[in-house]
Amino acid sequence: MLPSSAGRAAISSTSCARGILIRTRSMRGAAEEAPGAYKDVERVAPATEQAGLAKRVAFLRPVVCIKG
Repeated sequence: MLPSSAGRAAISSTSCARGILIRTRSMRGAAEEAPGAYKDVERVAPATEQAGLAKRVAFLRPVVCIKG
């Protein structure tokens, strides 16, 4: 869990750099969805494929995230 100051920082860096609009009731919720909260897909996808757990078939880019 990140403190609210980290949530504000996550919102500022994400929204300003990428033109993303974030509407949230709490900074905690925004911090949970910050890019740093996720593993690097460039490392996870090849490892998963090499382990025989999955096969990559497409590259997807998120457009909208609705949490609630």
